[in-house]
Amino acid sequence: MAIGWLLDKISEFANQESMVFAGNSVTFGRLLDDYINWSSIIKNRQICSGEVILLEGDYSPAVSGAILALIANGNVIVPISASVRHRLQELNDIAQVNRSIHFEGDSYRIENYERSAHTGLLEQFLLKGQAGMILFTSGTTGAPKAILHDISQLIERYKVSRDTLRTLSFLLFDHIGGINTLFHTLANGGTIIVPPSRSPSEICALIEKHRVELLPTSPSFLNMLLMTEAYKQFDMSSLHMITYGTEVMPDYTLQQLRSQFPHIELRQTYGLSELGILRAKSKDSGSPWLKIGGEGIETKIVDGVLHIRSKTAMVGYLNAPNPFDEEGWFNTQDQVSVDGEYLRIFGRCSEIINVGGRKVYPVEVEDVLLQMDEVRDVTVKGEPSSLLGHVVCAVVNTDHLIDAKELKQRVRIFCQGKLEDYQVPVKVYIQEKELFSERYKKLRKA
Repeated sequence: MAIGWLLDKISEFANQESMVFAGNSVTFGRLLDDYINWSSIIKNRQICSGEVILLEGDYSPAVSGAILALIANGNVIVPISASVRHRLQELNDIAQVNRSIHFEGDSYRIENYERSAHTGLLEQFLLKGQAGMILFTSGTTGAPKAILHDISQLIERYKVSRDTLRTLSFLLFDHIGGINTLFHTLANGGTIIVPPSRSPSEICALIEKHRVELLPTSPSFLNMLLMTEAYKQFDMSSLHMITYGTEVMPDYTLQQLRSQFPHIELRQTYGLSELGILRAKSKDSGSPWLKIGGEGIETKIVDGVLHIRSKTAMVGYLNAPNPFDEEGWFNTQDQVSVDGEYLRIFGRCSEIINVGGRKVYPVEVEDVLLQMDEVRDVTVKGEPSSLLGHVVCAVVNTDHLIDAKELKQRVRIFCQGKLEDYQVPVKVYIQEKELFSERYKKLRKA
């Protein structure tokens, strides 16, 4: 059984708190009961090994029990959060789903789909008789890529016992970081606090009420936290560490976090759905520099771009070409600079703006604009230009009564001496809606 070792560990922690769900404390023993219950449901519903099962929900005892039971049954699991419910049929087709289980709290419903056979890479994988997991890229434009993982390989790292903290499950259920939160906690006897929503005030209230020690989140959420000052209304003293990843952190936001939370360790993480969570070490608390490595992880830099070879890498894409080279290296598309064994990530190559042959990194421009009183949040991206190829544009959230023309003038004045002329936004737009997705990740696509 792929998770026999994990079930043994959960049994050892039977009387310990595993989760706070809907305000109630849940023990590891309760999770085992849910695992046993779902094992019976799987048997009674004649869910066979090798079937692809979509799970729509969020962290809960029932969902955790279902995941464990489906892995033990040799299924391929497709975790989906409510945020992508509008694409459910598309994701079903790409992942070649046999059945879907939809959770609302502890209640559920199962839907069956007629599918005579699986094809391509998925068919080849199922012939091995192993449990798997399919994660999707964001798919902001076009069809999302379906990433197939071998579960045994993905969770192998959790066999080594490590310290764990009371962790708020901020990252969504279908995100590689969320999967990491779940399995790390299960394997080490930790506690997950499940938020009913992910607004700054709700998160801070949960930190106070449940004495949360670790908040894994994104730079966009942390910027929102600083802007709303929700943390000033609650006792945040239990919080030992904030980890952040999924996108590049502006220096200004990092400086503000260090100022407001001097006793909290700020740690950058790094992971890709294609590679799993990689072990990363910040140069120091609040540093934008980090070292990526650890057992089974190799890195190299080619033309300023990070390449990684990992034992926890995916089997492959179901609906896209194999991205690995002949030696197993994966091009992350992340532009980096190097300082000895440490790296600094500036963003995806596709996000870099080419202005007349000169590179502009959006995060460097955002870092300056966030220092303006008029700017609540900002996203910088490129727009086509017949003269220069591209020009820099800024989309701004503001609390000030100001029009885009006046804001553009103030931006140009403020940027003098802080940015090169070609880095200064040529176009400035004011937008009322938030500049990030439901996953608190910057929306940079046009």
